[in-house]
Amino acid sequence: MAAPTLQQPGFLLANLKADSSNKPLLQRCQDLVKIIDEYPAKELHTIFPWLVECVFGSLDGVIAGWNLRLLHPRNSEYNVVMDFLNPSGPMMKLVYKLQAEEYKYEIPVNYLPGPVKACIQEGVLPDCPLFHNKLQFPPSGLLMLNLALNPFEFFMFNFAFCLITPKSYPQGQHGSTTDSAYFMLVDTYLKYFLPSEGSVPPSPFSDSRGSVTAPSARSSSVSFSGYGVHSPSLLKHHIFHQPSVNADPAAQEIWRSETLLQMFVEIWLHHYSLEMYQKLQSPQVKEPFSPTEEHVLVVRLLVKHLHGFSNSLKPEQLSSSPSAHSHTHTSPLEEFKRVVVQRFVQQKLYLFLQHCFGHWPLDASFRAVMETWLSYIQPWRYTGEKSNPQPDQNRTVPDKWESFVQENLLVYTKLFQVFLNRAVRTDLVNAKNALMVFRVAKVFAQPNLAEMIQKGEQLFLEPEHVLHHRQPRGYLTPSQGGSFLSSRQRVVTDVVFRVKSQVYALEGQDCQYKQMFGTELRGAVMKLIQIIAQARQTAKRISDHSNEVAANTSFLSWFGLGSPDLNNTFSGAEPEESGECLKKTHEFLDRALENLCQIFKLNQGQLTQLISNLSSSQDDGNCKQLPDCIPGESGLILTDLGRRQIMNGLRRFDIQYQGDPELQPIRSYENALLVRLFYRISSLLNERVSDAIAEKS
Repeated sequence: MAAPTLQQPGFLLANLKADSSNKPLLQRCQDLVKIIDEYPAKELHTIFPWLVECVFGSLDGVIAGWNLRLLHPRNSEYNVVMDFLNPSGPMMKLVYKLQAEEYKYEIPVNYLPGPVKACIQEGVLPDCPLFHNKLQFPPSGLLMLNLALNPFEFFMFNFAFCLITPKSYPQGQHGSTTDSAYFMLVDTYLKYFLPSEGSVPPSPFSDSRGSVTAPSARSSSVSFSGYGVHSPSLLKHHIFHQPSVNADPAAQEIWRSETLLQMFVEIWLHHYSLEMYQKLQSPQVKEPFSPTEEHVLVVRLLVKHLHGFSNSLKPEQLSSSPSAHSHTHTSPLEEFKRVVVQRFVQQKLYLFLQHCFGHWPLDASFRAVMETWLSYIQPWRYTGEKSNPQPDQNRTVPDKWESFVQENLLVYTKLFQVFLNRAVRTDLVNAKNALMVFRVAKVFAQPNLAEMIQKGEQLFLEPEHVLHHRQPRGYLTPSQGGSFLSSRQRVVTDVVFRVKSQVYALEGQDCQYKQMFGTELRGAVMKLIQIIAQARQTAKRISDHSNEVAANTSFLSWFGLGSPDLNNTFSGAEPEESGECLKKTHEFLDRALENLCQIFKLNQGQLTQLISNLSSSQDDGNCKQLPDCIPGESGLILTDLGRRQIMNGLRRFDIQYQGDPELQPIRSYENALLVRLFYRISSLLNERVSDAIAEKS
């Protein structure tokens, strides 16, 4: 590479583009390290957008970039990429170098999440302060709006967007697992910019202008309370009147932490609004965005880290009042920890999970969504405390988490009800599906948790007259007790007010709340218990039948004349539903029944009677009856009950082959090679002697 003084910016970019197709990745990264060290920001400014696109791919998915989601440790380029994109590595040095010069880079508004884009195109300023003072208005109108982002924001936007960009993977490859370069980089960035211990490391790089500082501080009037909740004002801010920001010294210390978190939350979670979710209940409305399993796994990583980050709040800060007076003694990072989950994540994560619960396929891939939900509702698992470990089943939920449960009441109760609706439509003979029911029941059966949820429901159902007044939804601020970590005692009226405000903020003022421990849901739980009992009985029949067939298999199986797969000899069985898997199904379902009885205080005698009645009715020959159907114009139509009966192997249609007997499907106990051979011989004989036979007859 020629000396820096001989290179023009345009010539430098042309050289790099040529090298990108001629040189291996290791050599290209080595060249880039030298260029970033030696060239001034003015020349690096021209190559930055191209370099970001080369690394993360284009926003439209046409350019794949370095395929971070497919890059694994076994790949020779993995360590090269991780070192280059490390928070203290060459790429971030380039970002800070450009940040010091206050360069801006544009992102089309069309690539923003649906609710944010719709808000801007309607001429309304989004709630998230990340998008304030960044809109550029071209002469062509609002449809061609752009966001002008600083280098750090531009880098993080492209990094976050890389996860949701639709890409066409090479043949035989698909989305990455949790050891991909992308997943590990997310984890690295979270630990670096949202540290549980210590503070965010200052930029290790500086230029002649000194260390890098925040581009523009947030207004002290909005602080953290202005994010993640609706504005108390009934008037929306028009995008042509973007609020000005004043220098806020506190923001200078954690601006990178705020920017990274806001960017992750907006790009990964903010694809649904309350109004949009209500419209999606109509079958005619097409889904605007469908997350992948990989996407959900990254969201779970974010949730787990934020709980650990929030729970690392110092003990002296836990007991301090969250009023404005205490802010003078609290570092910005500690105050950030206090409000990060409720203010930044709760609302958008709730709508994200609610959409996934309602639209995800009824298969085992739902495990990723379920575990994300369970991670969020168990912040006590991420406290970092290692002393006196207890088994999960005996681990009592500490009383200090009562306010968290109350402020997230819908995340516990509403999503539990939606999960029940999924569970009764799922094939519970499958061990993976049985495991999911067991996992949820086990979590909610933790001592003290059900009591906390019941108390939260009682507070929400308090008559309206206990409130002095009702403000618009989403009106809590840290000074009003919004921090779930605060241990300060509050009067009952304040607690009721806080619980109601959180529910209205998530579901709207006209929400119809259904109690988790009410009569209606108790009936749904009994229905699930009945289906669990049916699945247990079906699993037992499959296991017994498989053992019987295995014992009676003749020696012909040694010659390929027997059944090649004893696991599928019973209707309803699948490859993973046999042997050890069926034993696991029994174990998971038995323990799920125990936990459900514990959660809802069910009478063990009634439960035993219900299961025994079900078993006796099945022994009377129910599996030989037709599934539950209703007559339709073109024949019988399966009901929901009939579908569950087929899935659980309780009943089935008597399907018989009615075509040419010579062309019926080859049986599992027949030798396919011999059947085809004899069929060809028979066909050949028929062709040659059929005329002679016809004449004689």
